[in-house]
Amino acid sequence: MDTLNFFSHPLTGTPFGLALDLCILLAVSVWLLSVITREYSWVDRIWPICPVIYCLLVASASDFSSARVNLMAALVFLWGSRLTFNYARKGRFSKGGEDYRWVVIQQQLGPVGFQLLNIAFIAPVQLLLVWLFTSPVHQAWLWRQAPLGWLDAVAAVLFLVLWVIEAVADEQMWRFQLDKKRRIEKGQDIDTPFITTGLFYYCRHPNYFCEIAMWWVFYLFAVAASGQWLHWTGLGFILLTLLFIPSTRLTESISLSRYPAYRDYQASTPAILPLPRIGARSR
Repeated sequence: MDTLNFFSHPLTGTPFGLALDLCILLAVSVWLLSVITREYSWVDRIWPICPVIYCLLVASASDFSSARVNLMAALVFLWGSRLTFNYARKGRFSKGGEDYRWVVIQQQLGPVGFQLLNIAFIAPVQLLLVWLFTSPVHQAWLWRQAPLGWLDAVAAVLFLVLWVIEAVADEQMWRFQLDKKRRIEKGQDIDTPFITTGLFYYCRHPNYFCEIAMWWVFYLFAVAASGQWLHWTGLGFILLTLLFIPSTRLTESISLSRYPAYRDYQASTPAILPLPRIGARSR
């Protein structure tokens, strides 16, 4: 089946090449929207949707005849549904629902510096990264005749387990924030203004851990399809992991500036990997 492409590049003529064309168009559109509306969370709003669309483009190109590609698309749909739901209940899709971290970065960089960051990174690089960490579906499409195997089963189970854990972490954070808001409205004292219980007892960002790990696991489908452990489609999860380093540091610096006691939590609890705890904090 011939695939329509809008730009010329090495993947022209493939369904994931069409996804790259869409990524480029979205990057330009998101940048224009950010300039017009002065909101910089447009990338965040389409982040959970793009991988679903990309996988469906690939699956539909083979008339949904590849069991592996279909499985990957279904898992990514689950991933996107969870993230979309979590964004929606936080009001991220509403006007003024911008991620608070962009406001902090604007204050740090100033108007000119932030606009340079916007045109160079916020829209183009982040959306290219989304396309990249979805790219194992392209490798699976190239080897779409290869049957499902044990590695596919392992990848699917691990992905689902991580999905459940991240959903639990989202729910625990949501309930904590609702209770905190309720207490503030009633004028009640808040012992700890940041969550340290549940999954957050084992690491400060269990949702980050699951998010990174899911895309590492997603790459296993490309390995299962081709038998190749090293391939360019692995760049996605590697770059995503690297992106979480400055993102985590920024988030934690904001928490520390608001809550001095957060330093004790940092000293006793691992950041992302749920390793044995250092201190003796109680549940």
